Amino acid sequence: MTGLTQALGAYIANPGFGAHPARAEAIARQGMTDTIAVALAARDEDVTRVALAHARNMGGAGDVPLWFDAAALPPAMAAFVNGVAGHALDYDDVALSGHPSTVLTPAILAQAHVQGASGRDCLRAYIVGYEVWAELTAREADPYHIKGWHPTAVFGTVAATAALAYLQGFNAADAARALAISASLASGLVANFGTMTKPLHAGRAAALAFEAISLTRLGLTAAADALEHHAGFLAALSPQGRVDRERPYQPGEPRILATGLSIKKYPVCYSGHRVIDAVIDLARDHTLDPDQVTRVAIGIGRPQASMLRNAAPITALEAKFSAQFAVAAALSRGKVGLSELDDGVVNEPGVRALYDIVDIDLIEEADPEDSAFSRYDTVAITLRDGRVLRSGEIRYPRGHAHLPLSETELRAKFDDCVTRWRRSPAPEGMPAGGALYDRLASLAQVDDVRTLFRS
Repeated sequence: MTGLTQALGAYIANPGFGAHPARAEAIARQGMTDTIAVALAARDEDVTRVALAHARNMGGAGDVPLWFDAAALPPAMAAFVNGVAGHALDYDDVALSGHPSTVLTPAILAQAHVQGASGRDCLRAYIVGYEVWAELTAREADPYHIKGWHPTAVFGTVAATAALAYLQGFNAADAARALAISASLASGLVANFGTMTKPLHAGRAAALAFEAISLTRLGLTAAADALEHHAGFLAALSPQGRVDRERPYQPGEPRILATGLSIKKYPVCYSGHRVIDAVIDLARDHTLDPDQVTRVAIGIGRPQASMLRNAAPITALEAKFSAQFAVAAALSRGKVGLSELDDGVVNEPGVRALYDIVDIDLIEEADPEDSAFSRYDTVAITLRDGRVLRSGEIRYPRGHAHLPLSETELRAKFDDCVTRWRRSPAPEGMPAGGALYDRLASLAQVDDVRTLFRS
């Protein structure tokens, strides 16, 4: 029986795209478009500035453009900076217990720029990377976040390596070796959520894929069973050792068709999105004033509570990982958008007063589709007159793959991100937001992706 590492290598060398390749490509395109948008919006974030300064110190000049700036860097460093920017606002898409697009998109487009690859090549590389990520995470029943692993970092490194190996036409043996090498490079800790290091995870995962590919080309050896070995990647990451290392890999319809991508409606940790939806809806439907509220009890999963670790945030970065802020902003402002993620808003007396009335109840039943979440969330708002307003069980947040945003909403998010990007002087030689959106909308027809970011 062929082991997992070798089987995935064979898949990368000769992938199938199923009976509906255009549908799979459309999902990939949506993820890539959304990632570029949120990276543009993050141009002036402190972590983006730090990442760019670091890249310049490490890599010097290059030919691969940044999405948000006129600067160009070597491929790995461009992928690093674009990946950090894509995750800086925590506004990027979600799937597979992590953030696939903010790792895959920067790596793929950087390598595609080097090769002059087509848009369809990029979309198919994305599907390959997603498939490898999905196959690895599907083997684990327990939530990685509780153990302390950030799936975006650990699985993203391997998945991006798979995407680059496909894009560069690796044979099965070399693709498997690249995966094995990347498995030893991957890391990223949940403890760093709410700091600049969390977006660093995405950028490093994208950049490390280039390292794995380069080392493979130079002849570095690695274990033929690095993924499935009893002391290998999956076993080392497994929270309770219950990971399935034995099941044969059987490629079929691309997994991206089944699990899709969830596009974020709010620029905060996805663990709080169902709660935000419910609080906004209850406050609107009952015309609530925050002064009427004495308690907000939210029911969420244990992994979600672990990620929403900041009960009394001081900075906007901390607030992204705070259930208390999510509730307070939704209740007091009726929305949780880019304008709410501001240090001043986080520390407004009226907002801070609401942090203390939020209680978290744990729901132990895991979501069968993603163990990083409970099967459902709940919200109960207690009023001064004794009434209790209940949300009921909330299965999916708005923007989830099973409750998608409309094309109008997706375009509105893109335009909002571009508007934030354009607050500073626009870099010369870069296309306007509308032109970029139109190009990305027809990415499958683009012959050379090097034209995407040219005016």
